Amino acid sequence: MHALTFKPGALVLLAALSLPLAAPLAAQTAEAPQANSNIVVSGIRMSAGPDVKGIIAARNEDKIKVVAADGTASVITVTEETKIKASGGLFGGGAKLGADALLNGLPVTVKTKLGEGGALFASQISFKGGDLKTARMIRQGTEQQFAEQTAATEALRGRMADIDKYNIKGTTNVYFATGKWALTPEAKNDLCTAASSAESTNNALLLVVGYTDDVGSEEYNQVLSEKRAAAVINYLQQYCKWKPYRMLTPTGMAEADPLADNSTPEGKAQNRRVSVNVLVSKGLDGM
Repeated sequence: MHALTFKPGALVLLAALSLPLAAPLAAQTAEAPQANSNIVVSGIRMSAGPDVKGIIAARNEDKIKVVAADGTASVITVTEETKIKASGGLFGGGAKLGADALLNGLPVTVKTKLGEGGALFASQISFKGGDLKTARMIRQGTEQQFAEQTAATEALRGRMADIDKYNIKGTTNVYFATGKWALTPEAKNDLCTAASSAESTNNALLLVVGYTDDVGSEEYNQVLSEKRAAAVINYLQQYCKWKPYRMLTPTGMAEADPLADNSTPEGKAQNRRVSVNVLVSKGLDGM
């Protein structure tokens, strides 16, 4: 069985998100299964499968992709019978959770069952409550949470350099007034339209990136860009019904990557934006 050693903090989780997703989907990180142990799932008798230990690198509806320390990957199906629980930390010993807790970058240990053709089904998925708390903090991207995760914010900037790991299917920009992060009615409509369109794309994930014009200090604009990204994330999830597990970690990029010239009012208006990118991991495209 491949074992991972995790250090506390968000950097471990963020580093995991940059793991290559091109590893063979059939690869498994495990001990030999117990041949004499039979388990019934949805009326079908299955033998006990291997324990898989690694980090959730991607999710496709009822399947998660867990990548081990050596880069091998296992695709595991999550069913209604799967027990999902956190141990210790904020969520207490053995707290039972729903499938929406299975966030990208979360270190997990998965007990599996072997299905037809060697397919893996999760009987139990466990992780540390503290790791789940950190993953949720990073995903939400609020000002306070990013202030507590300064190093994580820098790592998020680095994600943009890894954009070639994804196929870009489309981008929607929504715009903001100077110094504001409130969504306009037009922006709200555009976001739900984008989410509806992305829903029809197989394995689609959303990457939300906030930007500003060049008015104000770098520190101010960093916080402002993060607030804009968080406002878009919240609206997509709460009102457009986009699933949290299909959202890549959001980030703020302040004045970086302007769409237009900041020397004109019209240019500044185009740069006060949040970009919602529809992506498909190259490791999952066509899965």
